[in-house]
Amino acid sequence: MADDTDDHQTHSHAHAHGAAHVHAPESFGRRFAFGIALNVAYLLAEAGFGIAANSLALIADAAHNLGDVLALATAWGAAILATRRPTARYTYGLRRTSILAALFNAAALLIITGAIAWEAVQRFRAPPPASAMTIILVAAAGIIINGGTALLFASGRKSDLNLRAVFQHMMADALVAFGVVAAGAAILLTGWYWLDPAISLAVSAVIVATTWSLLREALSLSLDAVPQGIERESVNLYLSDLPGVLEVHDLHIWGLSTTETALTAHLICRPGVAGESLLPQVSAEARRRFGIGHVTIQLETEELARQCKLRPDNVV
Repeated sequence: MADDTDDHQTHSHAHAHGAAHVHAPESFGRRFAFGIALNVAYLLAEAGFGIAANSLALIADAAHNLGDVLALATAWGAAILATRRPTARYTYGLRRTSILAALFNAAALLIITGAIAWEAVQRFRAPPPASAMTIILVAAAGIIINGGTALLFASGRKSDLNLRAVFQHMMADALVAFGVVAAGAAILLTGWYWLDPAISLAVSAVIVATTWSLLREALSLSLDAVPQGIERESVNLYLSDLPGVLEVHDLHIWGLSTTETALTAHLICRPGVAGESLLPQVSAEARRRFGIGHVTIQLETEELARQCKLRPDNVV
């Protein structure tokens, strides 16, 4: 932590590494590998059947599933990079790659969905005939494969934004496959080929609605916003109520990764406050109460605080 009054202040630090619910990538490595292999096999089969059945819907969904493979590979790579040890240049390691992966996956899903919606609009003009039964059978397999892949990451989605991005991506694709099945069944019964692009547009709208919050949260974390689930005022109130603490300033809370949160703060204390007992207490309570695993505290007296250039709330 940078010292703005190096000649006058001393720093006290309390560190606790790791958040309350961190999923080691080893526990999901096999799931990523299995999910990638399963989706590669499916997208190749879907593209082949799409060409054979003259179904643009299946070909477009195969392209969508290529996005799934890229999303899984990106998320897996980010989970591995997040475990790299800090270096002299990357002092926090590469934990933030998990945030970038979640941001990339959310943005990619919206872009792919936009492409599907655009294709659906184009197909309204002249819906091509296609083998409805082939569409139904292949898309039904997609529901099982995409839904099953999503369930592989269901247990980690609540505590890891990166895994949540993968989960939502795969569930969205299961929804797309369901829409394709519905379109195929309706075409089989009525012969109305325009139902295919109509259902595609409806599914695209649902995907955008469910992905927007994920994109917003990933973007917020990339800009060092306070992670969701943590109230800054609650943390400030806890620190202010500590015995011997007169004031809290320069309080910052941000995500080191999609699972780890860091905190830094200056505490103005009465004379005689024992940092040796206060700092471990703050570290333990920050983890227990707020899930903040990396805490750095600077203790100041009132005299030293008057010299602190970071004391005003509008100064960073």
